[in-house]
Amino acid sequence: MSTDRSGGDEGGTGVAEFDVIVIGAGASGAPLASRLSERPDRRVLLVEAGSDHPSTEDFPRELLDSGLMAALLPGHPNNWGFLANLTPDLPYVVARGRILGGSTTLNGTYFIRGRRADFDRWVDAGLHEWSYEKVLPFYKRIERDLQYGDSDLHGGSGPITITREIAHPHPVTEAFAEACASRGYPFEADKNGEQPAGYGPLPVNAVDGIRLNTGIAYVNPARRRPNFDVLGNTRALRVLLRDRAVVGIEIDTDGERRTITAGEVVLSAGAIMSPQLLALSGIGPRAELEAAGIPVILDLPAVGKGFTDHPDLSFTWRSRRPIAPVAAGAPAFESVLNFASSSATYGEDLEIMPSLRSLADIAGLAAGVGRDHTATARMVRHPVATLRALRGVSLRRLLAQAAHRNELFFSIALQQAEARGTITTVSADPLMPPRIEYNYLSTTRDLARMREVVHVTVDLLTSSPFAGLFGELGELDRLTLEDDDALDGWMRSHLATAIHASSSCRMGAADDPEAVVDQQGRVHGVTGLRVADTSILPGVPSRGPAATAIMIGERIASFIDQPGNTP
Repeated sequence: MSTDRSGGDEGGTGVAEFDVIVIGAGASGAPLASRLSERPDRRVLLVEAGSDHPSTEDFPRELLDSGLMAALLPGHPNNWGFLANLTPDLPYVVARGRILGGSTTLNGTYFIRGRRADFDRWVDAGLHEWSYEKVLPFYKRIERDLQYGDSDLHGGSGPITITREIAHPHPVTEAFAEACASRGYPFEADKNGEQPAGYGPLPVNAVDGIRLNTGIAYVNPARRRPNFDVLGNTRALRVLLRDRAVVGIEIDTDGERRTITAGEVVLSAGAIMSPQLLALSGIGPRAELEAAGIPVILDLPAVGKGFTDHPDLSFTWRSRRPIAPVAAGAPAFESVLNFASSSATYGEDLEIMPSLRSLADIAGLAAGVGRDHTATARMVRHPVATLRALRGVSLRRLLAQAAHRNELFFSIALQQAEARGTITTVSADPLMPPRIEYNYLSTTRDLARMREVVHVTVDLLTSSPFAGLFGELGELDRLTLEDDDALDGWMRSHLATAIHASSSCRMGAADDPEAVVDQQGRVHGVTGLRVADTSILPGVPSRGPAATAIMIGERIASFIDQPGNTP
């Protein structure tokens, strides 16, 4: 492979080494690369910055266990751990997967689609290729749904098994369901259907306690194809362009830099790294690139701008009596309530999920998971970084839980935040991370809706169905609840993010100043370059985006496969 930084082809033959290179083996990149390699005459390379794991057994044990999210700890080798500011006064460490499967290897196996109302809004904005009717077949294509099978709304033979079956509901799950019903919320049996929003079982992509990430589901079964290669532990540094046309990429493997030539490159590095890679390649806001010392190839002002996510809080409480611990491998969440705030503009914009495990348990500390792991050692040595990464929970309290308590929590979130953030490339050095500003709770309406979801959670927790379980609130006291200013201060200091970043390379028309790509993910003004991950969405879906991210990989693969669209 060539080391020519100009992007020339190796040996001057004019023949690219690959037809398509996909950068990022996560939620979108893994399905995209796998589907593209189904055509035997197309040479596909999948590049992943983290470790590659050719079989399920090769993955670290704590990453296979669907009841744990141990890799969210700062310092874990499979976690990017991006430094960010949720507000100007609240630094945070944002966990993102750096491993085959990306963040689907780290997350809580929450597998809920975007809502029809989300897609309707995007169609109203001119994105007719992303209507609910057009994306539904790709959602179905993903699924092997154990409850609904092949039907009008579901798939029964896809690569990812989905289940929402609860053989023996947890006491907290039962109390939560009764509390929601007592407050008039409807029962939503199928969170991936078209029923009115309410409470119901949480669909998960896990079977027998194993987290089914996209590496397991899509990449590993495709490895037998001679036209498909996976390159792990390799960081993409930039896309190589000539006359605004892709000729390849520059990579770093164990400190060795080289180039690989290709006819087309697809960035599936996620909503943080995809805009960073565009900027490093000379595509982005002119002033920002010049300030970073990056030669400007294309002034594209919207790169990294206007991104959005789900601000959330961990609302802790203590039980009045011991609750039997959930079994190893059992999910941390079984049910979820989705509902509309009093000021919702469309659909439901608030979410509440009761945990069945303590934060320490989910992080793997209570059971001692990873105590011999270097990541855990680093976490103990650097508690300041740790406390901001674990959803605002201090290391001291986390360790106290592990040793002495069974403190549970509700994960509560604002699903349609008004505030928008920025991802800014600050250096031409590709190893220098971007500056990430979330601007959470920066509008009065976002603050009001976050207060509302806190109050609804307290109301459910103190309702009669919880009478046999609820003992006392955790860090939040009644005086704070009764004072909006005090509650706003508490929320700002305990704020976290659901790690659902989207919209940093938004879709739109070529003349739209807020757009980076067209409806097929093609970067405006460049030939042979696409983006395929949640960064292209106009907004974050009203429910967690993991299922939608996988759908994006499937959808963009179908666009590439259209006649006349293949390099």
